[in-house]
Amino acid sequence: MELTILMPCLNEEKTIASCFIKAENFLQRRSIDGEILVIDNGSSDASADIARKLGARVIYCEKPGYGNALLCGFKEAGGTYIIMGDCDESYDFSSLDDYIKALREGYDLVMGNRMNNSMQKGAMPFTHRYIGVPFLSWIGRLRYHTSIRDFHCGLRGFPKDKILALDLQSGGMELASEMIGAAVRAKYSVYEIPITLYKDGREGPSHLNTIPDGLRHLRLLFFGPGKE
Repeated sequence: MELTILMPCLNEEKTIASCFIKAENFLQRRSIDGEILVIDNGSSDASADIARKLGARVIYCEKPGYGNALLCGFKEAGGTYIIMGDCDESYDFSSLDDYIKALREGYDLVMGNRMNNSMQKGAMPFTHRYIGVPFLSWIGRLRYHTSIRDFHCGLRGFPKDKILALDLQSGGMELASEMIGAAVRAKYSVYEIPITLYKDGREGPSHLNTIPDGLRHLRLLFFGPGKE
C-alpha cells in the first residue's frame, strides 16, 4: 500500500463524511493504492460509526490528546507514506496532489503553509492568524534554524518509517512543533506547500485551547518534549 490518509477524530460527525469522500475521490482519481485511517480519540457522537460505514478503517485510541491520536495512527498506518489532516473540513483532502508528488520525489516531511492570502474568511481567529501562529512559528524558526513559516499546520505528509524513526513523545497539540524540531535535528528534507485553510464545518467548540496549548508549545520549544 502506498498511502495512508490519516484523520484524528474527536466528535466530528458533521464533517467526517465529507472529508472521507474527498479523500476517497483523491485516491481514486490518482489511482493510488491507499486507505483512509480514522483514529477515534474518545468521540461521544456517531463519528466512528459514520466513518466505518463509509469504508474507513477506524481505530480507537484510549489515551486522550491530539498528539496521542496521531502517534497511534503513525504506528497503525498501512501505507508507505502518510498524509495527516483534521477531519473538520478545514483541509481539502481532494487536493493532495502536491503532497504525494513531493513524497514520491523523496522529501521526508511535507508541510502545509496556511499563512497566505487564500485563507477563507473566518477560518482562523484574528489573534491566532496575526499573533499566535506567527509568534510561535518565529520562535520555532529561531530555535530550530529552519525556514518553515507555519509550525502549526495540521496537513502534513511523510514516509511512515521516517516519522516512526523520530520517536515522538508529545501527547497534545505541541506534537506539531516537536515533529518539526525532531525532523530538523535528524536533517530530514522538508518541503513547504502553500494551502488554503477553510472554515471549520463542525459548528461547535474548537479542540484548541488557546492559552494552555500555546504555553505547551512554548515549553516544548525551549525545554523539549515531556512524556505524556
